Amino acid sequence: MEHKLSEIGQIAITVSDVSVALSFYRDVLGLNFLFSPSSTLAFLSAGSVRIMLSTPQGSGNVGGNSTLYFKVSNLNTVFSEIVARGATAEREPKMAAKLPDHELWIGFLRDPDGNLIGIMEEKR
Repeated sequence: MEHKLSEIGQIAITVSDVSVALSFYRDVLGLNFLFSPSSTLAFLSAGSVRIMLSTPQGSGNVGGNSTLYFKVSNLNTVFSEIVARGATAEREPKMAAKLPDHELWIGFLRDPDGNLIGIMEEKR
């Protein structure tokens, strides 16, 4: 029997200050807060994926994480609202690819530690 990975359950983001990052991911991006067992660890949810915010734990560099991409509808409106709530705009939304059945549009933001966040919409 072959076992395969199916979906992402959790993504860890290395931050310099969990309370500052928690405020950003909860209040600016609007993710659902789950729990915070200590001052150096907090968990939120983005749909079925859990987001873990933590200070460096032996590996990981603040602001040097992989890029998170969040799916939205009405990209331009959502992007503007997130910037208005305090996110730093890295690149305004624009078409990234024209595929046979849709266009992929992406805008980029930065969190307080400089981690890149993509906001994407598949326009059909």
